[in-house]
Amino acid sequence: MKGNIIGSEQQRLAVLSRYHILDTPPEPAFDDITRLAAHLCNAPVAVINFIDEERQWFKSEIGLGVRETPLDISICVHALLEQELLVVPDTRQDPRFASNPLVTGEPYLRFYAGALLRTPEGLPLGTLCVLDYLPRTLTEEQLALLQALARQVMRLLELGRINRQQAEMLSDLDQTREKLAVLAATDPLTGLANRRAFGTLLKQYHSRLQSRPEPATLLMIDIDYFKQLNDDYGHQVGDDALIHFARIARRMFRATDTVGRWGGEEFLVLLPRTDPGRALVVAERLRTTLADTPVNTPEPRPTITISIGLIGLDPELGLAAILKQLDQALYRAKEEGRNRTLVASSPQDPVNGAGVRTPI
Repeated sequence: MKGNIIGSEQQRLAVLSRYHILDTPPEPAFDDITRLAAHLCNAPVAVINFIDEERQWFKSEIGLGVRETPLDISICVHALLEQELLVVPDTRQDPRFASNPLVTGEPYLRFYAGALLRTPEGLPLGTLCVLDYLPRTLTEEQLALLQALARQVMRLLELGRINRQQAEMLSDLDQTREKLAVLAATDPLTGLANRRAFGTLLKQYHSRLQSRPEPATLLMIDIDYFKQLNDDYGHQVGDDALIHFARIARRMFRATDTVGRWGGEEFLVLLPRTDPGRALVVAERLRTTLADTPVNTPEPRPTITISIGLIGLDPELGLAAILKQLDQALYRAKEEGRNRTLVASSPQDPVNGAGVRTPI
């Protein structure tokens, strides 16, 4: 019988697989249908079964006590060759089943009636069947009800398939939204946070500091003589320099730090749980590493230097004031010759704007 169920067995098995029903646990909705079929047909055995490649598997069963049997002893597999129903009043009198071990031995099945579980495309997947230990038949009304219940089984399968498709679509949509959110928050050239995303994060973090204070530092970084670099080497090398900066910055800073492109050749770095002294060490390591590492471009390969302004985040000081002081610190670092880090004075410092300079 195997291989001759329908014209295209591989197609049928592929469709069965798409329903994701095989080897699933019992479900009340299917069990209710088998109980109703057994009651309406006054049968001791009722089964919802699906014909797999090597077995028949029972989604729900009453009276058998097993979840599957080999395909070569299946009675239901013969129903797949019928249009709607297979009724066998006495299995011992039917040459197809007279020697079947389920007929000649336990559980000694003598009567079978199965209604096809057919897909909307017309492919048979299995049956809803009732069985008895004595020869008998069903009334026309019972057969019609058995078919109606089989259609309900297929509606459950279709509903499960549609729900899975919708879940997959929602999952794909969520992933797309996440990707779009990342793209919307990312500078396309460097892959760093863009100004809008960094500004939002900085505002949220500064607000949180007001209720839960902790050390934190903000850096403002500018690539020195960037316009001249573009003029001397071309805009492609300028882009390469920005990418070069981003690559090294990712290596220098922790995963908890955030590096953002603030605009043009200017960058901001937020270092949570980091006091200005520790941040100064990291800033200097970034500055010296960039000065010693040529940009990855065709020869001649230029090096870049950076000027850095640094400030500790004071939750009692407004964010606009912090950024203004930070910008002033960066401006002074550039005015004093570039390629250096300058720590902004605190608002309590009577030396207004003097700052702290680091050696070159």
